[in-house]
Amino acid sequence: MSTDLRTSPLLDLPGAVAGEGIDAGVAAHYGSLYGEQRALAAGEGFVDLSHRDVIRVSGPDRLSWLHSMTTQYFEGLEPGRWTSALLLDAQGRVEHAFAGLDDGEAFTAHTEPGAAAALLGFLDRMRFMLRVEVADVTADLAVAWRPAAGGGKHDLVPREQLTSYAEAAGPAAGLWAYEALRIARGEPRLGFDTDERTIPNEVGWLDLGADAAWTPAVHLDKGCYRGQETVARVHNLGRPPRRLTLLHLDGSENRLPTRGAEVLPEGGGRAVGFVGSSTRHHELGPIALALIKRNTDVSAPLVVDGLPAAQEVLVDPEIGMHFRPQR
Repeated sequence: MSTDLRTSPLLDLPGAVAGEGIDAGVAAHYGSLYGEQRALAAGEGFVDLSHRDVIRVSGPDRLSWLHSMTTQYFEGLEPGRWTSALLLDAQGRVEHAFAGLDDGEAFTAHTEPGAAAALLGFLDRMRFMLRVEVADVTADLAVAWRPAAGGGKHDLVPREQLTSYAEAAGPAAGLWAYEALRIARGEPRLGFDTDERTIPNEVGWLDLGADAAWTPAVHLDKGCYRGQETVARVHNLGRPPRRLTLLHLDGSENRLPTRGAEVLPEGGGRAVGFVGSSTRHHELGPIALALIKRNTDVSAPLVVDGLPAAQEVLVDPEIGMHFRPQR
């Protein structure tokens, strides 16, 4: 087996078929896409996400430092509580997304495969004279996911213990099953369901309390951070430029849309957005996430990559507040 950190030892499990692109290091499935989805939906098994990057921020100033830069409220973060955060540019556009927990001595987080270098580069430049250290610990820690209330639970597993973790947490489900449940929840993935212009308001990353299907990445009651003006303005005045929507696709053709394909009005016309992640869900059938113009009628039939699609609202186009349908 390859010694590449991103090639999981769990690809040696029976039936494992590797993913593609940046997800190639873990199993897309173990032979039963729908069976693996149903197991996760029933609260059973785990998903290998060991191809994701892992970073660690240590030092006594770490939480106040992260609080000052990110969209999340880090001050007073209690040990063991998972939280998500974003780093924005000056115009409020999302540059980095990560999720992690503090253990009382360091904050450890995971991010997209290959994203740690740029994230750590930015963080390192922002340390100044503060008592913080940043490090890439992907070689030491692997990420896994288990189903739980509120969307699931991530685990940080010592990399050399990944095989024994799998034996205890089984049955294994592939990334395709994980992605199907994520898409059905309306949970965006940075770089898959977003582009370089995406602001948090467009994709439902704001703090909505009990309505959120996962830990929100933007806390609305905290001090200033880069990009906050855009987030606050759109939240308070409403009408984000675009909105994330769940598309229910026509299943008469045995294919899914190409990621990045244009979303068009039925009958033709100018593109109203683009499609991101897509999947075959064990109950909903073929579905996808798309980022479309705010003023697109929420009941308008659409076409993506030649496939007819109906909308299910995820982000309210009128007032900028975000809600999630309860499943």
